Amino acid sequence: MNLKKLFAALFKHRHSAVQTESVTVPQTESQTLDADHEWVDLDLPSGTLWATCNVGATRPEEYGDFFAWGETEPKTVYNWDTYKYCQGGNYNMTKYVDSDAWGIRADNLVELLREDDAATVNWGDNWQMPSTEQFRELIDKENTTIEWATISGVSGKRITSKRNGNSIFIPAAGIRGEDNAIYKGSDCICWSRSLNIYASNEAYYLLLYIGYDCIHYNKRGYGITVRPVRVQTKPQQLTN
Repeated sequence: MNLKKLFAALFKHRHSAVQTESVTVPQTESQTLDADHEWVDLDLPSGTLWATCNVGATRPEEYGDFFAWGETEPKTVYNWDTYKYCQGGNYNMTKYVDSDAWGIRADNLVELLREDDAATVNWGDNWQMPSTEQFRELIDKENTTIEWATISGVSGKRITSKRNGNSIFIPAAGIRGEDNAIYKGSDCICWSRSLNIYASNEAYYLLLYIGYDCIHYNKRGYGITVRPVRVQTKPQQLTN
């Protein structure tokens, strides 16, 4: 099958035909939290602190590295054959299996362990990949505004707090399937640390594109960027 058609069939969201003008925005407001990485306080109800750039990037507009879900190193080819926790196909997951139907045996792991979290492994114990609840809070219209924007010629979405005016920028990095870039320049996509409990070969991610912002899911073997959050020292006040 033609690879382009295959990717189109597997990737489950559709693009809006709406066209919009982008606006050039300045660098995001940040505060230094440790020696190498910066965060932004959006004054969200949970207190979640968001990193200013993706893992593998040094500036907000850089794409950074792409990771299959549960892997902690980037690679050049993203498919089931190269995926760490798979033995050859959709129904052969070897870790993070919520039902025997999806793998060798169910381990009931539905959230990435620290050793499989690309943010933790690459940035240290103070960081982790976001949960779906943290993503929902981030794009909740009660908390933030989201607009298509450009930094240094790179398209993406700027998310601005309604509480304190601080913001983060998510570049439209798209995804990697096989060795191809898909939806580059049009879709802002970042992995969560949460498994899709209804299909253990999939995990959830943040999807921001023209005309729509949501939490979605797709095959764990795709290469997707990671935007870390600061590990919290007190319980979150989030609801599903």
